[in-house]
Amino acid sequence: MQPSILDQKEKILNLIIEKLGNSSIDFSEKFESIKKKRKKNETWHAAGILLIIHYKENPDAAVGNGGEFVFQLIKRSADVPQGGDLSCPGGMLELSKDRILCNLISCGLPLILKGEALKHTQKRGKAAFRDISLFLANALRESWEEVRLSPFNVTFLGPLPCYDLTLFTKTIFPVAGLVKKEINFHPNGEVDKIVEIPLKAFFREENYGIYSLEASDELDEVEERRWDFPCLIHQDHDGKEEILWGATFAIVTSFLKIVFDFELPHMKPKKVIKRILLPDYLTGNVSS
Repeated sequence: MQPSILDQKEKILNLIIEKLGNSSIDFSEKFESIKKKRKKNETWHAAGILLIIHYKENPDAAVGNGGEFVFQLIKRSADVPQGGDLSCPGGMLELSKDRILCNLISCGLPLILKGEALKHTQKRGKAAFRDISLFLANALRESWEEVRLSPFNVTFLGPLPCYDLTLFTKTIFPVAGLVKKEINFHPNGEVDKIVEIPLKAFFREENYGIYSLEASDELDEVEERRWDFPCLIHQDHDGKEEILWGATFAIVTSFLKIVFDFELPHMKPKKVIKRILLPDYLTGNVSS
């Protein structure tokens, strides 16, 4: 059922900050685990991502009475791994670069960590504050590189639980941020386009389906040959059907669970999206 306050901007933002600020996260534990794996020469990566939330005003509505929250996601280009998927901007941690930006953020330049979100982060202790700030810096740097989202236009809302990608030997460290002002995104070669999905769309049962993925004969490095995942089916503004599934779907629904006590609806087997998993899904279109 859709919460009655989804169109109330300040109430929703305060709720997000409070719920994320008091939720259980595992940044420090996961980051320490990755460091230990690397000392043993085991391959495992750390990546920060930014779950972008924006309140889109309705210019035709009365003042203070129009608009809605949307998730601003990227559609990955065919030149990168997981091409065609919807995801959050982000990428691999680059420790030397991200520590510099982390130090600036911690000092209030730019003013991203502030107010109640800052207080909640500080209450988690020095180690957690350091790691959250580091992956926030990581996600912001990548967001600038991928879509030219300025850090000065982002307000930190809170961290989300980590997500492990075993196929890519990578742990995702998600942070949620509010884009304050409407901007024209400028995607780089890793991004095909920006896809905006309204928050309300996740509370409509008819938008959900099953994403059925089957490995092609060319993929002999994967043991399983077929997977079924829950997904959200979204009709984009350009008329194309976009499918949100996998890690990003899990991160968004984790956010909804924490903030709104959301539960996935029953998946209707009639709404099945079938796809073939090709080798370039893991590598990108390396021949281009």
